Amino acid sequence: MRRHPLAFRLALVLSLGIALPAAAAGPALTLDQAMAHPDWIGPPVENAWWSLAGDTVYFTLKREGSPVRDTWRLAVTGGEATKLEAADLVGIDAARPVLSTDGRRALFVRNGDVFLREGGRLQQLTRSAEAEDAPRFAANGRDVLWRQGNDWYRWVAGSGLVEAVAIVKAEKDPNAPPAADALRDHQLRLSAALARERAQRDELRRHAEALRAADPTRAPAPVYLGDDVVIATTALSPDGRWLVVVTEAKGGETGRAGKMPRYVTESGYEEVEDVRVRVGRNPPKGQQLRLVDLQDGSVRPLVLAALPGIATDPLADLRAAAKLPALEGERPVRIDGLLWNDAGTGVALMARAVDNKDRWIATVDLAGGRLQPQHRLTDPGWINWNFNDFGWLPDGRTLWFLSEQSGWSHLYTLAPGGRAKALTSGRWEASEPVWTADGSAAYFLCNRAWPGDYEVCTVSRDGGDVREVTALDGVESFVLSPDQQQLLVRWSAHHTPPQLALQPVTGGAARVLTDTRTADYRAREWLAPVMVEVPSTHGAGRIHGKLYRPETLEPGRRYPVVMFVHGAGYLQNVSHRFPNYFREQMFHQLLVENSYLVLDLDFRASEGYGRDWRTAIYRQMGKPELEDYLDGVAYMVREHQGDPENVGIYGGSYGGFMSLIALFRAPETFAAGAALRPVTDWTTYNHEYTSNILNTPDVDPEAFRLSSPIEYAQNLQGHLLISHGMIDDNVFYQDSVRLAQRLIELKKDHWELASYPLERHGYQHPESWYDQYRRIFQLFERSLKD
Repeated sequence: MRRHPLAFRLALVLSLGIALPAAAAGPALTLDQAMAHPDWIGPPVENAWWSLAGDTVYFTLKREGSPVRDTWRLAVTGGEATKLEAADLVGIDAARPVLSTDGRRALFVRNGDVFLREGGRLQQLTRSAEAEDAPRFAANGRDVLWRQGNDWYRWVAGSGLVEAVAIVKAEKDPNAPPAADALRDHQLRLSAALARERAQRDELRRHAEALRAADPTRAPAPVYLGDDVVIATTALSPDGRWLVVVTEAKGGETGRAGKMPRYVTESGYEEVEDVRVRVGRNPPKGQQLRLVDLQDGSVRPLVLAALPGIATDPLADLRAAAKLPALEGERPVRIDGLLWNDAGTGVALMARAVDNKDRWIATVDLAGGRLQPQHRLTDPGWINWNFNDFGWLPDGRTLWFLSEQSGWSHLYTLAPGGRAKALTSGRWEASEPVWTADGSAAYFLCNRAWPGDYEVCTVSRDGGDVREVTALDGVESFVLSPDQQQLLVRWSAHHTPPQLALQPVTGGAARVLTDTRTADYRAREWLAPVMVEVPSTHGAGRIHGKLYRPETLEPGRRYPVVMFVHGAGYLQNVSHRFPNYFREQMFHQLLVENSYLVLDLDFRASEGYGRDWRTAIYRQMGKPELEDYLDGVAYMVREHQGDPENVGIYGGSYGGFMSLIALFRAPETFAAGAALRPVTDWTTYNHEYTSNILNTPDVDPEAFRLSSPIEYAQNLQGHLLISHGMIDDNVFYQDSVRLAQRLIELKKDHWELASYPLERHGYQHPESWYDQYRRIFQLFERSLKD
């Protein structure tokens, strides 16, 4: 392709920060401004909560020019928000309080200590060097329980006494009888003095145990679990009777950790940082459950064999094909949650298979010491890492949970002995449910109108119609008021970072509380994305996208096309919300002002479109997504005067991976691409993400070969920019270096590697952002304009 005569002039304009022609009134946007620190936009509202009285809301904002977050206070009745100084924070309520059943008392943790709010009084219950967590009210409704490490303590109302309730140790019991030993028995038989000393020790131990049992003022005896385990977590019943302990075997790591060099350092010397192992090395260990009766100190294992399907290996065929030994016994599982009801009569847990194919919710028969399965979610691809909320309704007998069993995340309840009841249904997703204090209704996020339109919905515990409470289009999160009459809503829009609004639960108009945008940012007129649907020719229905283009196209003219690919794979960028890629959105406006068309797709694997859309990439990462982008190119050519000979693509992380896939697997379509911090070989990525989608390299080597761009590098024909932070501890810089070596050995032309010595996976420095996007713009200018 010929180099456009304006390419170098525009590159100079960008490098000098001179404004490009603006399509709208207001200050002209420059690349330097678009890639500047987002302080110039204004801070998003990051966290928000109510006072217990419900007359005040609090929220946090990033301080300009600093990573510090300040807390602000705003009266519900209106007025100006006030920034709180350090001394002011002592008397306020914190976020995510735990409420008493009557809603009049609240617990929260601040700076690692437990606080109790009762009416106008705020009382600090702990002040220790150790961090406390998981506060809750005891079953009597008055006392307070909390966890410190793996141990549990109680504050006794009235006396103010703080007492230990459960102390658990991963050690051998020093008072346990010694293991059978013939030599020991021989010595005791031959020496009366040794036998007498042992008998006296045993008598002292029994006497101490009797005193402890008879004296309620003494701390409880520790529970010893042995020195061959590690304690992962514990959960105490509100009545203080039962303790559920999650353990895993000690040791067993075999994978080699990575060593990441750092070249630009404060010391002036090269330094090395330890980083994670690769997929398939040191996979998560299986965990075990134990039930401790604190009345008598007895410990019983909660056998996992009761979980349906736990002994069936869904990867058996792949294991056999790889000539690996068959899996014997039960599959290892991890415990993702333990929740007691308020009375302490029931505990529910969520377990997930390490192979990611099953998730179970179970309760515990406390008297019998065994698991009682309640719900199984199984998937031949992988279980979602979202939509795993569950809990108890206030009656203490009915469970609620989210499940993708229908193919879409929906809300269910399950009464004892009954079948799960779906409260919501349809081709949309319910998420982040919050129940009213009496359990009569649930509020949750929903995207019923279309996948990118997020509102707060509500439904009765009995089911029935789902009602949309808000009409804000881009709800991010919400908090129900203490009186259950209002929602404090975080919402956003395509060029408005998250703000706060008050919404009556009965519906109607929301009242906007904040606008944290700067005057400079507000003064500009932004190019709004057009929401489009791209028809799939590969059986995927319609692919949602955001289109950036001039309002009017010149008749007969063909425009170069840039396709943008979002990161993370499972992430949604086509919505009414403020995008994670706000810099890229501004860059797209600059591209449109320079005669490009830009299309941003929620390709298969993206969030918001149900289970089948998410798992379409199982064992074939890159293939369905590329099909969607090829359909996107055809759509741009057919509907928007796109030039099929001048198509570029770019994105970061997963978007970088897909940019490489596009250039390597469809070189006849994509003339240029920028792969930013890309995965080039999935065998080098982490276990938690990769094993969901591709299993592990030993079990499923073909999936890794089919999905890794480095396996297709020989097909490169177009122009390629690889860009990577050198201290990226997510996708290692080594990924791009290995691909560079491969391209060198293949004698490929028209590619370059840009390295950023002080950047991790998410770039922090405006200079790096600017340099990277200057290179991307220049790449498209010289490659896509004839």
